[in-house]
This record gives sequence, structure tokens and C-alpha cells, in this order.
Amino acid sequence: MSIDSYTISFIGLGEAASSIISGWGNPRNNQIKAYDIKLHSVETREEIVSRAKELNIRLKLSLQELVSGSDLIFSTVTADQALKVARESCHFIKDGTYFFDLNSCAPSSKQKSHESIETNGGRYVDVAIMAPVSTEKHLVPLIISGGKASQALAILEKLPMDVKIIEGPVGRASSIKMVRSIMVKGLEALTAECALAAVEANVLEEVSASLSESHPYFDILKHAIYNFERSLSHGKRRAEELKEVSKMLEDLKLANHISKATASWQNKLGLLEKTNSMSEIKENFVSFAKQLSAELRDIKE
Repeated sequence: MSIDSYTISFIGLGEAASSIISGWGNPRNNQIKAYDIKLHSVETREEIVSRAKELNIRLKLSLQELVSGSDLIFSTVTADQALKVARESCHFIKDGTYFFDLNSCAPSSKQKSHESIETNGGRYVDVAIMAPVSTEKHLVPLIISGGKASQALAILEKLPMDVKIIEGPVGRASSIKMVRSIMVKGLEALTAECALAAVEANVLEEVSASLSESHPYFDILKHAIYNFERSLSHGKRRAEELKEVSKMLEDLKLANHISKATASWQNKLGLLEKTNSMSEIKENFVSFAKQLSAELRDIKE
């Protein structure tokens, strides 16, 4: 079967799905359809309809309708919905259909999704996204693991996508992503907290100079601007990812105080629902930081 004949489906039409689809461009549009739970809400339906229209892809109004006619399925929902989606999809999946789980979940969550999909005839692949998909689009670096990874590699490369196999069972690719997130998302929270404290204490210039001297490759202001924009835009989603990180650490019988605190921090920023761009944050960082601190104080624990 030619790659151009596959029916390609996306469960969830957020940033990840939209970026990948836009990267492929017009040659694949007529193969792609999507479903998003936001279609069932008056407040969010138009957002999804407009996005699908812009991408020139078809929408389906139910998960069953989407999954039952698919050859390749990409699950790109929030981490807290990933297992639920796999368990619902397994009832409608055709024998031999690939189910690519791109969600940032604990290995144990991926293993449960794998069991649901494969018990019902699907082919499950653990996929971890290893860079910002908004900039890399369809060529964002991916790592995959599980028993179907070798078979899936050729299909993904032909789409095309940038894929590397990680030898091992379902969950191994996600282990790499989740452990990495402890550092990446933790540094985001640490940098933001440090920057806000420096502004409130009126020592931003001095702290920046001191950090530049002891850590010459770390520009706190530059990192804070980038991290604030990402957390304000995607804090809720990142918080769900960090909850899965905590779940992984609990499965490993390790302490996870930092990951829990990072999840709380990311969630608070996401709750503000601010839409400042990096250029807007950079333009008057001190005023932005003071306003942000004031708004964060109003959020109850």
C-alpha cells in the first residue's frame, strides 16, 4: 500500500497536530482527518473548526467515526487524556492500524495504552517528541520504541518525519522524554522564580551580572523571556506532563518533590491565560514581571 493511500487521523488538533500537518503541507491534506473533544463545546468549537479550515483537512464529529476509518492514527491530546483516548479508540480500531502515541506520559501509562490497542488488533507505537514542534513541524525529532517500532519506522520516514528507534519495550522512549523533562521543565520554573524574585527585590541587574560571571553560558533574562512565553501559552499542558513525570518517579520509588512543585508552577502560569509574545515580554521585562507577580499572588493554592 502506497503511503499516499493511507488515511491519516489526528486525535486532538492542538499545537502538535497543527504543526505537523502544516509541515506536510498540501500534498497530504486530502489524506488527513481529525477529531477534537473541543468540538463538543460551544466555547471552543469554532477554534477547532477554524484551525481545520486553515489546514484544509476534514473534521469528524466523533472518535468512533475518526478511528474506524483510519490506517494511521496520531494521538496528540493532553497527557491526562491520553490513556482514556487509547482505551476508547481500541473499540473501533481496525486490525493492523498503527496507533502512534505522541503524548507526554509516564511509561506505565503508555504500557496500559499499548495493552488496550494491541488487544484489539491495533499496532501501538510509543513516540516521544524531543524538541519544540512549533518550530520543527513535521521534522521535529522523534524517538520511538516498542515491538512495532521497526515496522513503523519506514512508514513515518515516508510521510516524512524525523524518527529514531530506541531499542526496548513500549515506555522506553517515553522514559527518556520524561526524565529529560525533569531537567527542562524544572529549569524553566527555577529560572522564572529567580527572575521574578530579582525584579521584586530590585536586584535584577546585579543578579544577572553575578550569574553571567559564574555561569557564562546562561543568560537568565534571555531564558526567562523564552520560558515565560512557553509556560504562559502551555502551562496547563506542561503541568499535566509533570504529573506524569511524578507518576513515573513514584513507579520508580523515587522522591518527586521538584517535579510536583514544577507542575504546580506551570499550572499557575497557565491559569493566567496571558498571551504575551516574547517580543512583548522583552520590551519591558520589569513591568511585565511585576504585573505577573501581582497576578500570581491572587491565585489560591
